[in-house]
Amino acid sequence: MNGFWENIIVETVARYSVVILCSFVFLAIFELVTTYKNWTEIKKGNIAVALATGGKIIGIAIIFRYSIEHNDTLLQSIGWGAIGFLLLLSGYFIFEFLTPTMKIDEEIGKGNKAVGFISFIISVGLSFVIGASISVG
Repeated sequence: MNGFWENIIVETVARYSVVILCSFVFLAIFELVTTYKNWTEIKKGNIAVALATGGKIIGIAIIFRYSIEHNDTLLQSIGWGAIGFLLLLSGYFIFEFLTPTMKIDEEIGKGNKAVGFISFIISVGLSFVIGASISVG
């Protein structure tokens, strides 16, 4: 049975499946911490929410890219991916805290594309920093 789990195709499908599942869970958590409903707003055509959500999706993927590349087991990859997600989530709260003149969450919900774009860039940028840190460990 060990040979089965060491097959590159089986390993790839397993990692892919786990990342998809983790992405759904992590996006659901992001949905809980925002005042707007991501998918409802995207369906309405809210570009700001689409940008912010897209940045989170890319950020999660980048974190898992580094996590998979630098860990031997699926469990280690999940663990580092979860730690990376928590850091990405904390970055969202720090962004909100460091901009006291406006409520980031409300601006994105109202469709402010500039704020949505900055949120996108912050998510992607932080994910590269988080990923680089994962690759050092």
